[in-house]
Amino acid sequence: MSKLDAVFSVGGALAAKLDGYAPRIQQQELAQAVGDAIAQRQVLVAEAGTGTGKTLAYLIPAVMSGQRVVVSTGTKNLQDQLFQKDIPLLRRALNLPFKAALLKGRANYLCLHRLNVSEGYELHGSRSDLADYQIIRSWAGRTRSGDIAEVSGVAEKAMVWMSVTSTADNCLGQECPELEQCFLLKARRQAQEARVVVINHHLLCAEWRLRQTGFGELLSGGDAVIVDEAHQLAETASQFLGLSVTGRRLVELARDTLLEQRSNAGDMGDLQIAAEQLEHWVRELRPAFGQELRRGSWSELESNQPLLNGLAGLLERLEALGAVLHTAAERSKGLESCWNRCEELQENLQILLHDDDNDPGAHAVPDIERHTRHDRSPHPGPLPEGEGEQARRSSYGNWVRWFETYPKSFALHRTPLEIAAQFREFMQAFGGAWVFTSATLSVAQRFEHFTASLGLQEAATQRWESPFDYPNQALLYQPPGLPDTSHPDYTYAVVQAALPVLQASRGRAFMLFTSYQALRDAASLLEGQLPYPLYIQGTQPKGVLLERFQRDGNAILLATASFWEGVDVRGEALSCVIIDKLPFAAPSDPVLKARIDALKRRGVEPFVALQLPQAVIALKQGAGRLIRDVNDRGVLMLCDPRLKTKSYGRVFLNSLPPMPVTQRLETVQAFFAEKST
Repeated sequence: MSKLDAVFSVGGALAAKLDGYAPRIQQQELAQAVGDAIAQRQVLVAEAGTGTGKTLAYLIPAVMSGQRVVVSTGTKNLQDQLFQKDIPLLRRALNLPFKAALLKGRANYLCLHRLNVSEGYELHGSRSDLADYQIIRSWAGRTRSGDIAEVSGVAEKAMVWMSVTSTADNCLGQECPELEQCFLLKARRQAQEARVVVINHHLLCAEWRLRQTGFGELLSGGDAVIVDEAHQLAETASQFLGLSVTGRRLVELARDTLLEQRSNAGDMGDLQIAAEQLEHWVRELRPAFGQELRRGSWSELESNQPLLNGLAGLLERLEALGAVLHTAAERSKGLESCWNRCEELQENLQILLHDDDNDPGAHAVPDIERHTRHDRSPHPGPLPEGEGEQARRSSYGNWVRWFETYPKSFALHRTPLEIAAQFREFMQAFGGAWVFTSATLSVAQRFEHFTASLGLQEAATQRWESPFDYPNQALLYQPPGLPDTSHPDYTYAVVQAALPVLQASRGRAFMLFTSYQALRDAASLLEGQLPYPLYIQGTQPKGVLLERFQRDGNAILLATASFWEGVDVRGEALSCVIIDKLPFAAPSDPVLKARIDALKRRGVEPFVALQLPQAVIALKQGAGRLIRDVNDRGVLMLCDPRLKTKSYGRVFLNSLPPMPVTQRLETVQAFFAEKST
């Protein structure tokens, strides 16, 4: 028996420390595959179905390898779970001491300097802002990590966080008066000294850019990199390597300028006026994009002359602020930082407004190092002259310009359409082992879509089915008689088909929608129809909704977007998942449309190569909410009639776990009655 087998065996180390542990052949085989990949410095793509126990399956061989391990996750919640739950268990089980570190993005750490200089400032003029500030000020004297996730009583999106955390834009670096107490600096030093470092995909992408400019710090040759929730990485990388100008960054610049003007340039009234004019213009510009929250193509923007005039005015106000900041920059490090930020935003806005569509390589990468170069330990100085410009001019292939609107803000973007070749170069330069894992990487048991997105040409691929007994634990229901998904009464028909199922399940259901409009329509139709609590995404914070859903035990939650993945509700509280449509991305989405056009120009069928695989993986994520434990039991209701009428319906069905399929409501009712008797 190998050392790994001994750890996972009936009488092994895990069984001794983990109550209710039972060996799973899938977990053991995955652990062996990860151990082999690390030992041989290979690239492994591993899909492990829900319940495999993949976290321990990759952590244990990684730690036992003796190598330094960097684990990248898709969300902060998963980071916290790994660091606070899984790694301590691993230490106890293996009786093997090792140093581990948790490293999050800069915005997750309190900045003591900004906490001090923002006290009493006008930003906290409202009663709620002042109360939030006092809670944070009290916590600041107790915390050891500075991780703002420790703070209870202040909303995650509260405005006060902008004033007490730093960005790469406004960090003072080595000249910060609180440098020795900097929580971010301490976290980075701990990460550099640790054997196991838990980061997220955004930080992994930052490392990618930093290594290209010679400042990478998290990875070194020979390390093992494990990417969990790997299905999210390509999209995160595309967003990170793009260029953007957002209303939020502009407002932050204006506010930070006002703060610095108050402290270091009180005699410069023209600086205050320029900053206030910029903030006012940004807020007044938002309505010109329209009230709808959406992603729009650049051609829409170009056909809107009032909006173009507003953007031209925005550039003028940035230039006016920059001229005054140039004069004020010598007054303080903070004012110098504001000037640099203003110059960068000017440049990016000029690129976005006056891009040369005949030169897809020009400016394809923004000055990312200006956002990340402070993210080192110790804080670095400027890049060598010319090096930032060279990196900025490097090409990531074709890109697409587009815009996005939020309730009170907007964003202008330019996104690269492909990142595969550059990511492959990053991996080759690094030289260590790479493991990519998730429960949803394959499409009909094939990995081509995932491996192509990241340029993993020579990766070994393996997959393990979930150890859960889907044939007995789950039932797939396809309601008959629904109209075409484009029919105006489609959502009404879905709700009517769902009502008897929800009665049979006694609530205890997620209803997942592919659009906010369908979500709103269904919520209106369901109101007062059933004797169960009804929760609607957007009416309360996500965490509160999930807590109340689990507490009630018979609730119905209507959701879209973020509830399709990363939500873990075990037990009878979630016994039914209803999905209204196959989750194809909207063809009007500007980034998807540009990628479709690019594939067509290369003679590739975009539906097969892009749209279908993306939808299959999204459906697998949504369906994966149903069975989360060996004792769970439930019905998956897929409403879309295209599963039966289109040839590609079989691709979706073949990608789901094996479970009985029925079109009879009586079978569903009998399934739920069996459990309740």
